[in-house]
Amino acid sequence: MNNTIITTPRSGALAHHASWLSDAVFYEIYPQSFADSNNDGIGDIPGIISKLDYIKQLGCTALWINPCFQSPFRDAGYDVSDYTKVAPRYGTNDDLIRLFHVAHEKGIHVLLDLVPGHTSFEHPWFQASSQENPADRGAYSDRYIWTDSAFEQGDGMPFISGMTDRDGAFIVNFFASQPALNYGYLTRRRPWQQSIDSPAAASTRKAMQDVIRFWLSRGCDGFRVDMADSLVKNDDDDKSATIETWRRILTPIKTEFPQAAFVSEWSKPWQSLNAGFDMDFYLDWSGERPNGYNMLARYTPDNLGHTDDRSYFAAASGSDPMGFLNDYLPLYKRTHQLGSWCFITCNHDTPRLAPRLTTREITIADTLFLTMPGVPYIYYGDEIGMRYRKLPTVEGGYARTGSRTPMQWDSAKPNAGFSTADPDKLYLTVDPAPDAPSVAAQEKDPHSLLSFIRSLIALRHAHPALKSDAAFSVLFARSGSRPLVYARQARDGKRDEKIVIALNPGLSTEHIALPASESAAQTLLTVGSASAAVDSEAQLLELLLEPQSAVITQIK
Repeated sequence: MNNTIITTPRSGALAHHASWLSDAVFYEIYPQSFADSNNDGIGDIPGIISKLDYIKQLGCTALWINPCFQSPFRDAGYDVSDYTKVAPRYGTNDDLIRLFHVAHEKGIHVLLDLVPGHTSFEHPWFQASSQENPADRGAYSDRYIWTDSAFEQGDGMPFISGMTDRDGAFIVNFFASQPALNYGYLTRRRPWQQSIDSPAAASTRKAMQDVIRFWLSRGCDGFRVDMADSLVKNDDDDKSATIETWRRILTPIKTEFPQAAFVSEWSKPWQSLNAGFDMDFYLDWSGERPNGYNMLARYTPDNLGHTDDRSYFAAASGSDPMGFLNDYLPLYKRTHQLGSWCFITCNHDTPRLAPRLTTREITIADTLFLTMPGVPYIYYGDEIGMRYRKLPTVEGGYARTGSRTPMQWDSAKPNAGFSTADPDKLYLTVDPAPDAPSVAAQEKDPHSLLSFIRSLIALRHAHPALKSDAAFSVLFARSGSRPLVYARQARDGKRDEKIVIALNPGLSTEHIALPASESAAQTLLTVGSASAAVDSEAQLLELLLEPQSAVITQIK
């Protein structure tokens, strides 16, 4: 990256990436559950500000904050009713602007969460658009997608009718309370389906640009973009119209704010990076055809136990890394020069790895997540091994609710230090287990997961070969064999730096000998018992990997 100019192959449009992304490590914060400063049981922005030193000490250089805007919270804030107003339960706009300033003083960038595809049905735009009299709708008549009659269905799209005075059904994106904004249709089969070049679609694009400019001009450093591939309806398989829509939105924004960064919830980097995004998430796709990320750590029908767990990082699974690599490598090779495809430890939509995976299994998984190409993202609490819990739904979380519980700061304090409110007033209950992990306990333990994550992030910052855009190659991976060995390489001053990462998540000792033209190896970090040495006479890199171990080695 390094702020270079890239010509995208689709149409020759120019894209650039903020220079700070090359060395960035993100920390995702679910604001409801991170830190409660006013003791009402819900986390808030002043609470986040109070923990910025902790985030800096962890080594993270950027934040992604889940939606913090005005909302009725039927989908935990992803149903926005005012894009330019902080929800009162989190604080004020001034609090958010202060967060930008304080974070910047500490060398931390801040990304907010943009929901461009839909709003809450309580948004003033929708309230106007749903009026019976067209004259009362003003400029918002076509801000959303309406059929021509309350009795006409959505042409294959989910729709709601009978909820407003307008004689029409409205298309929804997700929940019934989330009407889809109108960015047009590529293939139009009904009179009410407008093109992406229509005045209505242009008006929606401009409205979203206005939202982006509003926060960037106040100190925000960019956005994570929710459901970024969902804008244009009846799009083709290549998402050509959605890609074009994003280019129209982002091109002027990036000219005005060249250091702003955008990461998409898309997970098809050949599309998202060509649309103008700097980063795309490697998301957890399960089901009949799981993707490589799912095969690494969540290839299981049971989020709480090891029943039929085929995950690569589950020690007893016997799985090899080929399922992951067969999915990842072709897309990495196809897109790595366009931007970053980002690994996450977890997110607010994904089950946490604990308690299903042990701390050792998670440690080996994190070794990969934080040393692969792209910009890594750590979900709050993953650095201490917070656990997924089976909980009743809150604010539309359903199965996701168990990954959104309060941050566990100090088990000796009420509510694990998250809040001093009565426990029955908390947004979600704190993990009640006597052995629930906490920051306070792990800070005292040099062998804790927290200590390891800090060391691993520090290592990433210290070595050019571990930056987001450094070269990547697989050195060892075989069908039926547990180890995975790969190299990262970059120019360091006048010489090349090469770092080798070797993982053995299995239960047997593995010995691997690889060709090596270098003369020495320096061990930088280990998990369990593992070693690496160069036999210069035989020109071999000798790796000895005991069960459930990993080693990171600088080759000289």
